[in-house]
Order: sequence, then structure tokens, then C-alpha cells
Amino acid sequence: MRSEPQRDPLGQRAEAAGLAARLPALQLEARRIAAGVVQGVHGRRRAGPGETFWQFRPYQPGDPAQRIDWRQSARGSRLFVREREWEAAQAAWLWCDRSPSMTFRSSHAVPRKLERAAVLMIALGDLLVDGGERVGVLGHDERAVVGKTVASRILRSLGSSEPLAQDTHLPAARIPAHARAVLFGDFLHHPELLRDWLRPHVANGVRGVLVQVVDPAEETFPYEGRMVVEGMEGDGRRLVENAAELGRRYRAVWEAHRQSLAEVAGRLGWIHILHRTDQPATVALVALWQALALPTAGST
Repeated sequence: MRSEPQRDPLGQRAEAAGLAARLPALQLEARRIAAGVVQGVHGRRRAGPGETFWQFRPYQPGDPAQRIDWRQSARGSRLFVREREWEAAQAAWLWCDRSPSMTFRSSHAVPRKLERAAVLMIALGDLLVDGGERVGVLGHDERAVVGKTVASRILRSLGSSEPLAQDTHLPAARIPAHARAVLFGDFLHHPELLRDWLRPHVANGVRGVLVQVVDPAEETFPYEGRMVVEGMEGDGRRLVENAAELGRRYRAVWEAHRQSLAEVAGRLGWIHILHRTDQPATVALVALWQALALPTAGST
């Protein structure tokens, strides 16, 4: 439920323009919180099947002769093998929900959900790049890339539109096989829709993290007395005579929804992280980084 008025199309475009104007400041904030967790961050690059050169290492008994790099070996008295990066294990695909419900905030003391999700997405992209990993923006990039262009790609994606799957606010784009994905959103749709969307990706070896970004009022419903609640996505308007009584029922439904999302994610090998916008962004970023450090499909 929402306590802000429903957005019309012109209002939604204004919100998008407002976010675009805020992107430079959000990028600075993202880099600040990324710097706060960069201590101890190490790249997770590893050898494996792929096309991109990674490193030379000394030849070991059992290595195929065709993997010997004779030019490098000719520079000294030892044989060296050319190793390539394991591209599938390193590709991380990021996505952020930009639907109207993500523009909600219950007060000016907290950021809009979309702004917090944007900060986390940019900060995570910076950390992944610093760790030597490839990053792609789901629905906007054809392939994951490395380097400083990742931040600009994320910024462009936050200010543009993309096709979404029917009945959900989830991306219609296919996630490459054996990749990792991080989805930022409020995930207010039914958990079964999320399950149905995840299943084909999981069957294709994709694992990842759902970062559910919520406003504190969405979790606690602190309202009392008589009030009007109105949906932000065509959900209608309702006069509530006793908000405190509604709040008791609402909180039970909300907790059941949160648990269902976590269960759906867990059964399919994904991780669910709940982040409230009144909490420091660093807390969510650390939890997210730790979640991505866990073994995933295709990794060693």
C-alpha cells in the first residue's frame, strides 16, 4: 500500500528526469560506499574455458603440449602455459526495476527506493570491476565487459526504458547461461510469478541475488487514524477508517510475502537480501558482496 498519490504518465516522466538529474550525485555516493567496503576485496578471477587471456604460468606435468606458449617460453629456460579466464564464472549481470512503485518514499528523511537501488547497483559495479570481473546491464548490454565503461553503462540504463516480462516488472532479456545476476527491486508482485520467471534461468545454470529494496513504512505501516491509501500503479484508492487495525493485518501479510520471496529464491539456489532505505547503504553492499563470493553454478 502507498500513502503517496498515484503517478500519471507525465508524473512518471518527471520522476525519470529527476533521477537522471540526480545520477551524478548518486554515482558519487555509490563510489563513497564502495570505498567503505573495498578493504579486503580481492579479485575472483580464475582460469578456465574462455577466449580472454589471463596470465602465463609455469608448465606442469600433464598440461597439454598445445597450451605451451613457445614465444613466452623462448625468453627463458622454463616452459610457460597461456591461461584464459573462465568467462562464464565471471560474468555478472545487473538489473534495476524502475517501475512507479520504486519512486515511493514515506518521508523526506529517506531516499526513494529507486535512488537507493541505483546507488547499490553502481557501487556493486565498481567493486566487481575493481575485482577484475565482467559486468553487463541486463536488457541493455549484449555482452558483459570490463573496465571503466561499466559505470557509464549502468548510468545510461537507469535513465532509459526496456522491455519487461508480462505480469511482472522483471526483465524480458535472457540472462546468459552460467552467469550470475543481481536484481534490484521491491518485488511486490506475487512470489509465484518470480518463481516462474526464475525457473528457466536456473535451468540454464544462472544463479544470483535478489536485493529487495523497501521503504521502512512498507514494512512497519506506522499509520494511525483515518487515511486514504492509493496505489502507484493503477491499484485504486481506498479510505481507511482505522489505519492502526489495518496495520496489524498488513504487517502479517507483509511478513508472509517476505518469507515467500526468500523461500522461492532459496529453493532455486538464489539468495534474497532485504534492504530498508532507512539503513546505511553500506550494510546492503557488504551483504551483497559476501553473497556473490559464495560458490555459484559454473564456478570453482
